[in-house]
Amino acid sequence: MGTNKTEIFTFNSLPANLDELKNLPECSLDSAYKTTALVIAVLCNYEKDPVKTIEMLDFLKGPENVSEYEKQFIKERLNGKIYKVFSFFEGSSPENNYTPSMPYTIKVSENPYSFDNENWATMYVTSTGADNVRPVKLRKKPSTGQWFLNEIQCLSDIRIPKESDPWA
Repeated sequence: MGTNKTEIFTFNSLPANLDELKNLPECSLDSAYKTTALVIAVLCNYEKDPVKTIEMLDFLKGPENVSEYEKQFIKERLNGKIYKVFSFFEGSSPENNYTPSMPYTIKVSENPYSFDNENWATMYVTSTGADNVRPVKLRKKPSTGQWFLNEIQCLSDIRIPKESDPWA
């Protein structure tokens, strides 16, 4: 049984390419928490540069690459809605159009079932525009002890930013 542990990560800037990602201390990928935080940080770059974002996600997926299906899924979920990713950072809200506080701070949590299956984890991030936590699925490579992205499950719709809400 898990302890519902939460870890907090702070980024002064978000990675824009693979070199910047590899320079982050979390890039050791030695915990499911670190990898989850990096997945969210990397996704923030999608609107600026989808190609470099996919390169970074390929790195976070370890021995696998982002599939064509996953690329299409990310494109559909984030096209014109990059605010979804920023909603996982502290200080963001629908009222401020999901503008996070600086430095960027994200909480990654587990629940009692997060580590039920050996070498697999489902971690959770909280969106300030949603009522429920959102999952990110990871897989551990036993030979290295590193946790890699398996599935991005946290990009479903949230409350729209105030600036986009005709009823606001």
